[in-house]
Amino acid sequence: MTRLYKYFFRGLITVLPLALTIYLLYIFLAWTEAVALTFLRPFIGGFYVPGMGLALGILGILAIGYLVSKERVQRVLVLLEMPFTNLPVVKSIYTSLKSFADYFSPSSKNTAQQVVILRVPGQQLELVGLVTRRNMEGLPEGFTQGERVAVYLPMGYMIGGYTVFVPQEWVQPIQMSVEEAMRSSLIAWMARAETNNSRPAAQEPPAQAQGGANDGGQA
Repeated sequence: MTRLYKYFFRGLITVLPLALTIYLLYIFLAWTEAVALTFLRPFIGGFYVPGMGLALGILGILAIGYLVSKERVQRVLVLLEMPFTNLPVVKSIYTSLKSFADYFSPSSKNTAQQVVILRVPGQQLELVGLVTRRNMEGLPEGFTQGERVAVYLPMGYMIGGYTVFVPQEWVQPIQMSVEEAMRSSLIAWMARAETNNSRPAAQEPPAQAQGGANDGGQA
């Protein structure tokens, strides 16, 4: 019975991520198809080819990306954003989402994106975080004392985290991408790291030492 219990949960853990991923992709594709067909129906009537909505969505995103790269379109976009950047409640939501999206934008000029280890002097605790700001430019005067860097500490199993301002010498960059760090933090760093270390090889020296002791005893 215990073996069946282990097999069941092992199979469930294997199938569940695949099933959820496929289900979310299906919902996204179905939504894209429905929205695209809403705009295409007056032009194509009853004609429909599966995947047409997805293709239209990709082309639409590419077209928007091309247009917003033009200076004139950017000026118009600023005017369109004015209602979202002036209304009290909407402003907080919109600017927060836009800042978060701009942070991960490939074309962003922000060079502060760096995964670091945060070590507090005198403490054995180590935290993995993301440097989001390397200076205090644009912040109110007296916001912090001395030069600081902003480090975002993501939380596992939920959307959220903490931002702390610490001295530059408290952080040490590590060779890890922002996406990998966020993904690992989301699952509380439970991903198993692949290693090529071999335990028998590590135990070989003690075995040789024991053999030498035996030889000495026989002598």
